[in-house]
Amino acid sequence: MSAMSDTSHTNALVHETSPYLRQHANNPVHWHPWGEEALRLAREQDKPILLSVGYSACHWCHVMAHESFEDTTTAQVMNELFINIKVDREERPDLDKIYQMAHQILTRRAGGWPLTMFLTPDTHYPFFGGTYFPKEPRFNLPAFKDILYRVAEFYRQNRATITEQCQQLAQAIDYHETPRTEGLTTNTISPELLNTARQQIEQSFDNEWGGFSKAPKFPHLTNIERLFHHYHITAHQENPDEDGLQIALHTLTRMALGGIYDHVGGGFCRYSVDEYWMIPHFEKMLYDNAPFLTTYSEAWQLAKIPLYKQVALTTADWVLREMQSPEGGFYSTLDADSEGEEGKFYVWTPEEVKGLLSPELYTPLAYQFGLNRPANFEEHYWHLFGWHDREAVAEKFNLPLDEINARLDKALALLFQAREQRIHPGRDEKILTAWNGMMIKALAVAGRIFGRTDYIHAAEQSLNFIRNTLWKNGRLLATYKDGKAHLNAYLDDYAFLIEGIFTLLQCRWNNSDYSFMLELIEVLLAEFEDKEKGGFFFTGKHHENLIARLKPLMDEALPSGNGVAATVLGRLGHLLGNDEYLRAAARTIDIALPAMEQLAYAHNSLLLAVEDYLFPPQLIIIRADAKHLPIWQAACQQDYAPQRLCFAIPNHTNDSLTGVLANCHPQGEAVAYICQGYQCSAPIRSLPALEKALLADNERVM
Repeated sequence: MSAMSDTSHTNALVHETSPYLRQHANNPVHWHPWGEEALRLAREQDKPILLSVGYSACHWCHVMAHESFEDTTTAQVMNELFINIKVDREERPDLDKIYQMAHQILTRRAGGWPLTMFLTPDTHYPFFGGTYFPKEPRFNLPAFKDILYRVAEFYRQNRATITEQCQQLAQAIDYHETPRTEGLTTNTISPELLNTARQQIEQSFDNEWGGFSKAPKFPHLTNIERLFHHYHITAHQENPDEDGLQIALHTLTRMALGGIYDHVGGGFCRYSVDEYWMIPHFEKMLYDNAPFLTTYSEAWQLAKIPLYKQVALTTADWVLREMQSPEGGFYSTLDADSEGEEGKFYVWTPEEVKGLLSPELYTPLAYQFGLNRPANFEEHYWHLFGWHDREAVAEKFNLPLDEINARLDKALALLFQAREQRIHPGRDEKILTAWNGMMIKALAVAGRIFGRTDYIHAAEQSLNFIRNTLWKNGRLLATYKDGKAHLNAYLDDYAFLIEGIFTLLQCRWNNSDYSFMLELIEVLLAEFEDKEKGGFFFTGKHHENLIARLKPLMDEALPSGNGVAATVLGRLGHLLGNDEYLRAAARTIDIALPAMEQLAYAHNSLLLAVEDYLFPPQLIIIRADAKHLPIWQAACQQDYAPQRLCFAIPNHTNDSLTGVLANCHPQGEAVAYICQGYQCSAPIRSLPALEKALLADNERVM
């Protein structure tokens, strides 16, 4: 953490709940949170706003804070010339999305964090911006203090130019947010979108190391999900997409062996700074580990590769051990730094490891993870990187795989015990509704696939926490910390939480959760849907007015809220026979068609909704007594079948069921109803008959 220990300075951030903002509460900079007070001061004093956006696990945010925001000379210039506003992009993704887009338009290059933007005091449009600026000139960047003087001078002398530029920026944002129809080859929803995305993913694939870019290399797990779905669709056709499946599995294997995965404690870091997945940016984010957990669980279900099960279980265990609060919700992030150094918590020296392990444990560990190779982290340290998988280690030492597994597991357990004695990275303990929704889904998937009731229970605890703490007066709030829940929830909060509940209901039925999900959907449609043009705005109708009201369609660090909303509404529309939900999903796809045609694989979350539109999901409703319910449900959920939705509802449950669910009545000890699109089969009253129907479904051509 970069917060100063000197408390001689205190600014307005001291009253905030965000750990990131509180890190800057003792800076000599007169920081303000985003709000009417700061905006009023800017207007009254006619000073430009210096907007600084970051988050607590951001390494370069800490660097800039230490170099500039903790420096009294720099702070004096900032205070004299600007009204300074700090924003936690995790609490205010609305502001971050707007000003990241503005940065990209102004500079013609991608933004990032820290984001540094200079806004007019009246309209709040930016007229200059960048990301990290050093205290002294380096990296081909001017000194931050020089930037401050030049920006302030430009503002004083060029008001008319700035006004004109802001008007042009407003037009550019509007243009960016308006779907383009030029070059649109069709106005119909076609399977070609799925084929195009599949081809684009392969074109970006790194054949050697896996993944879909050069350095820095991000996981892009929505690509893996798209490839799995594409393989499933084609599995029983004339030409199954085996190549696409191998692209996905090779990438997952390389990441699981790589340094982006924490081999000692479980969980994944944000991204790799190299193309080999060797050295990560060491921050661990809840929103990354949720899709990692989902993807590796489903990969094991599909391919039965033991490495994937190991990775999924250790990731889930890390989440429960280190990221779940006593109240039930999940914390946000672990910092990249500890003791002021990035990665210090995670790296080793061979001598240190030799002192912890016997030779029979050290030798195979060193061979697998490169401790017998040159240092790979800052010349003097080793970060564990899987040069060999466990099968290769067993072959190298001519030992049975079971013996190698036992030795490596014991060695890693001893390293974990030793590492626990180190000073841990800082943890951002705010609880975000959207990210908790993602983890509820992930733990539900892992719990169902691996039969882990503790994972399902943890998901239930998170959901109960959100419902009791962040659901107020029929609306969600976005964030919670230290007993305070606040900020209007965003599209992602509603969409991800609805998806999380929908996934959890497929593990076990709960009437209260079902009713809560329907309440959330009503707010989603009332507050966020663009009834006229289709799709969903990121902010609700009652949100504060900002310089733009965005409707994000593309997957970014998080899946697209529009994609998640369209998918879950489409599926619930079929499940409940609700035309309003189906129309909202279809309108969202329609509005996104131009963007998807231009760059299909950047919209993988929306393509899931396209897939369901083209190939309506199979719905299985089981009504049974307590003895038969889990057996019948397990028969339906043992295979990887992303187009199959199974809800096992106890016979005694009748209240609150609607749509198709209400028509699936109990019949004796157990009965199953299978529906596809707008038709349902006759009730199935025996387990062998159900298994036969499932086998026929697995062999059908979609």
